[in-house]
Amino acid sequence: MIASPIDPAAAIAGAVQDYKESSDIGSLLQRLDAICSACPDADTLAAAVEPFREIPEVAGPIYERVVAARPDDARALVILANAYWLAGRGPDPVGELATRAIAADPNNRGAWHLWALSEPTLRDRVGRWRQVVERFPTDELAQANLADNAASLASTERDREALQIALRTYKSLLREAKHPEQRVALEHAVSTLERWSL
Repeated sequence: MIASPIDPAAAIAGAVQDYKESSDIGSLLQRLDAICSACPDADTLAAAVEPFREIPEVAGPIYERVVAARPDDARALVILANAYWLAGRGPDPVGELATRAIAADPNNRGAWHLWALSEPTLRDRVGRWRQVVERFPTDELAQANLADNAASLASTERDREALQIALRTYKSLLREAKHPEQRVALEHAVSTLERWSL
């Protein structure tokens, strides 16, 4: 890491605290831009913003700089894509970043999740989640997303194949479920879908 004339971690923390008190997004963005200009090192910026990765208006501007410096860094691409998704930037920029992350690291599960999540068409989104589940067969979150999206497709388009995908996937999750609340929810989903007549 390159030495910086400021402490970027402290500066970002201060900017975030002021933003929480004022909700002044313009001031926040100006301060983050000044921090990035004073400390252009991508590693330092990434480390400094780590505690605030789930605040999209903070992580986004910082990780735009990180990705510009490290365009093939799959983790940075995923963090930026997630910030864009949380900020409501829409499926296109999120999908583009996720695709770049997959190209950089085909085993980055977060990249695949965002790639599937950002598909705007329900039928195609089901197809993407199927690909994710095939690639990561023990990924319960991907399975749950596949089942939920397939159930939605079955409901909206009266699609029997989608209904079967949803049922198979929910039943698979139920076999592995450890927590009582999770089992109850999955049992309810299965019993509801088994009563559907398409």
